[in-house]
Amino acid sequence: MEYTINVRGRLIDLCQPQVMGILNVTPDSFYEGSRKQTEREIAERAVEIVEQGGSMIDVGAFSTRPGAQEVSADEEARRLQWALGIVRREVPDAVVSVDTYRPAVARRCIEDWGADIINDVSEGGITGIVNTPIHEEERMFDVVGMLQCPYILMSVKPTLKDMLLSFADEVQQLRDRGCKDIILDPGFGFGKTLEQNYQLMAGLEKLQVLELPVLVGVSRKSMIYKLVGGDPTTSLAGTTALHALALTKGASILRVHDVKEAVDTVAVVGKTLVNS
Repeated sequence: MEYTINVRGRLIDLCQPQVMGILNVTPDSFYEGSRKQTEREIAERAVEIVEQGGSMIDVGAFSTRPGAQEVSADEEARRLQWALGIVRREVPDAVVSVDTYRPAVARRCIEDWGADIINDVSEGGITGIVNTPIHEEERMFDVVGMLQCPYILMSVKPTLKDMLLSFADEVQQLRDRGCKDIILDPGFGFGKTLEQNYQLMAGLEKLQVLELPVLVGVSRKSMIYKLVGGDPTTSLAGTTALHALALTKGASILRVHDVKEAVDTVAVVGKTLVNS
């Protein structure tokens, strides 16, 4: 299907799948190689993502992995303001998403600090950091409706059936608030067993019934190394295999640690699909 999103008046064509590079401004993300703590590291990573062919940068300031340390809203906002300033200085034309479940933090990032897209792992407030109740004064859907910015809606549902039902309801809530640019993320690794993750990948094309672009985030996740052994550092081959499969099933955006490998995968799979 043909999809575009409006990013501050610039139409981004998702007919050609996009690669979103991960930039974590946090000391405890599950993949150590993605942690960036200094101004130089953040600047170099932002430039690297773009130079390797990534068109989007996803900036996160706390980890949502199981067992991660809670980060206060003030600390998260401080990290994001600092990091987004560096990213905007280094790669001003990149599309930048902010990975947060806090509505107030998301609003500041969009209004004041240069982010373009909200990437929300809470499914609109159902959950925050893994196994920790969420307590926020504002509602994310209301904030997205006010900002009218692109929004990545991630599911924490365990099965495709439950996910489709929830997505249908949540998309309507967003539409009722005037939201036009909605991206669906099935949430691999969030609220799902190993078997459920692979069942979801097997049926990923069924999300196309909602006629919205789909983002896939499987990069170096435990669904890979729990199946084949190893750890995040040894999971690039499995990641690439899943990326190729997701692209054949209609994924519009890949959220990745390894940008060049993902860009190459998009090119190879795209050439194959054109000639099939």
